Amino acid sequence: MPDAALTQLLSDAIAKADPEIDPGLDHDPAAYLALVQLTSQARESVDELLVSAIAAARSAGHSWDTVGAALGMSRQAAQQRFGKRIGDAPDTDPDGRTRRLTPLTAFNEMRILNHAGSYGWHSVGFGTLFHTVRKSEEQWEHTRVSAPASRQKLEADGWQKVGTLWFPWAYFKRPLGIPALPEPVSGDYLMEP
Repeated sequence: MPDAALTQLLSDAIAKADPEIDPGLDHDPAAYLALVQLTSQARESVDELLVSAIAAARSAGHSWDTVGAALGMSRQAAQQRFGKRIGDAPDTDPDGRTRRLTPLTAFNEMRILNHAGSYGWHSVGFGTLFHTVRKSEEQWEHTRVSAPASRQKLEADGWQKVGTLWFPWAYFKRPLGIPALPEPVSGDYLMEP
C-alpha cells in the first residue's frame, strides 16, 4: 500500500475515533489539543500492533535478520528494540497447575492447544513461540481468528478472549462441559498429539 493511502486510512480512523474533534477545528483551539492527544493514543496503539506483528512473524519462524530487514534495520537493532517486549513468561506457578507450552509456531499452535484442551489445559496467555496454559477439570477448545473478526459473535457462542490482541490474530477459548481426559503417566503428552 502506498504511504499516502495508508496515511489517509489512519487519518480517517483517527477522525472516526472522536467525531467531535473535526467540527471544533474551525473555532475551538482546544480541539487541536484533543487531536494531538488522540493522535498520540493512536501512535501508541500502532506501536503495540507493530510489536504483535513482529511476535507473529517470529512465531511463524522468521529470524531477527528477516524481521530487521522488513523494518529497515539490522538484526541486532530489531532484537534490542523489540526482543524484550515480546519476551518470556514464567514456565509454571507454585501449585503446578500452570505451565508453558513451547516451542509453538503459527503453524502448530492450534493443533497442540486443542490437544492439550482435551486434558483440561486452556490458554491463559501467550507470547512468541509459547502459550501459558492452566489446568482445569473439563475439556477446552481453542481458536485463533484474524483481528477484525466479530468478537461479539464469538462471545455470544460462549468463547472467551485469551489475553490481549496478538496482531494479526486474536485467541479465544471455551469450555466444552466434558470432563478432562486422564493424563498419561509419562512423556510430554501435551506437545505430542
